[in-house]
Amino acid sequence: MTPVEIQQGDSPIVLGLPHTGTFVPDDIFANLNARGRGLDDTDWHIHQLYDGVLGGATTVRATFHRYVIDANRDPSGVSLYPGQNTTGLVPLTDFDGHGIWTAPPTKPETEIRRKTFHAPYHAALEAELARVRGIHGIAILYDCHSIRSGIPFLFNGTLPDFNIGTNLGTTCAPEIEAATQSICAAAAGYTSTTNGRFKGGWTTRHYGRPSQGIHAIQMELAQSTYLQTEAAPWVYDTEKSARLRLHLTSILTKLANLAPTLKGTS
Repeated sequence: MTPVEIQQGDSPIVLGLPHTGTFVPDDIFANLNARGRGLDDTDWHIHQLYDGVLGGATTVRATFHRYVIDANRDPSGVSLYPGQNTTGLVPLTDFDGHGIWTAPPTKPETEIRRKTFHAPYHAALEAELARVRGIHGIAILYDCHSIRSGIPFLFNGTLPDFNIGTNLGTTCAPEIEAATQSICAAAAGYTSTTNGRFKGGWTTRHYGRPSQGIHAIQMELAQSTYLQTEAAPWVYDTEKSARLRLHLTSILTKLANLAPTLKGTS
């Protein structure tokens, strides 16, 4: 199983998909407990949701599951949210705080996973961002995520539908953040926030270098916006998804149209 799938396009937009994969090697799967084997923390069907929403967009998708190693975590293991409950480079618990391993991976095993899965994904993502920037003079990384809207271990209350992350405005030009906010705020029947509980993961923070022509923004969607229910068997709701895709198309089209106006700015 290749750790990353790439679909090259000619748009200035690169879609990152770090958490839709469900592949777990047999030897790793054998060490997951019954709860871990449910793979509940997958960004279920996000690659299907975004498929075709913007013609010409490049996609970089991790095929491996985040329990193998999390492609959106700092490879050094440093926490993205110090002092808050979260999951690490190789999660030891699920999003509800329950253990997922019968035998947690050792440091040497984690390093093997980093080299085998995490590193190839980011090598591919970095290469595609460089290629796109070479074409347009600018690249916009839009990192695609989803999560259950209610997870007390991670946050209080109900998560908004659209959760925009730019690490407090540092990972992209203000026009990108403002355009995304505006479309989300105007989407009837949906709620939104920017840099709330989710401020952008390691991918957004690592690649977002506006002064170098690479802008990054994370979109964390509540799974209630496109799944029938936020529980197994995680069924994709075609009617909900069709409504949501209209807004996702508006966002990505707007960002693609913005790109030429941002070239050469910081």
